[in-house]
Amino acid sequence: MFLQDEYAGEILRSPLALDASLSTPLSPRKHPRQQRSRATCEAILEAAARILETGGAGSLTTNLVAERAGVSIGSLYQYFPNKEAILAGLIRNMRREMLADFRAAAKLASGEELKEAVAILTRASIAHHLRRPTLAEELERAEAGLPLDQETQVLKAELLGIVSAALAERGVVPQPEKKAFDLISLSQGLVGRAIRLGERDLDDLHRRLCAAVIGYLNGADDV
Repeated sequence: MFLQDEYAGEILRSPLALDASLSTPLSPRKHPRQQRSRATCEAILEAAARILETGGAGSLTTNLVAERAGVSIGSLYQYFPNKEAILAGLIRNMRREMLADFRAAAKLASGEELKEAVAILTRASIAHHLRRPTLAEELERAEAGLPLDQETQVLKAELLGIVSAALAERGVVPQPEKKAFDLISLSQGLVGRAIRLGERDLDDLHRRLCAAVIGYLNGADDV
């Protein structure tokens, strides 16, 4: 039996990655409540994002993040106990943005036939990867080496639920959750790699992705 939370915990995760950093604290030490505190956290996360975009995860240190954010290392540690917690915060933000893209797409696709719904949802996937492609690649790689925190699990489960509901509503059964997992993985792999390699013809990329999705759905139950 294929459940949403089972699949959400496996999207883009290496099967060997679960042994890494299992005891590493990933949650913020405290949550900012005042505007100044929120601005500090946002500055820390944005500084870390830019470091990842220019130098990759190997260049990320808490000292460098604090320096780039213009805050003291003590201020950084008030909110993030280590660099893994900073990465987890960026991953949560990425998943929130992706979920918002797919919520809007699912609303737009309401009442449409399967082919048009696929076209709308796949555009959302491409739009997500285009927002900050280098950062998305770095965060997806980092996510594979970190244990999933509860909020990220919930976000990924909701994304899976949106796609599986869209399939089920259009008669794509049985096992819409399994098919949704496959399609999310297919989309992330194809789009992420194409953009990373410099794909510029996004209309053609969208056509290829739609063809891959429809081809999978047409043959999924024949395997």
